[in-house]
Amino acid sequence: MTMAEVREKARALGISPSRKRKLELVREIQTREGNFPCFGTATDYCDQMYCCFREDCLGKNS
Repeated sequence: MTMAEVREKARALGISPSRKRKLELVREIQTREGNFPCFGTATDYCDQMYCCFREDCLGKNS
């Protein structure tokens, strides 16, 4: 997901994206959506099946 898409998603959830790094913003979105704020920490597996960042996260670590 691009940074522009992440910012758009943040705004839709009522999160101000200004001056936040992608990692910080994604984790805030994860929390707001009821997931663990764990973006970028998975190694081979992620049990957060409904997280919209799941594929991006696993792709970063493989």
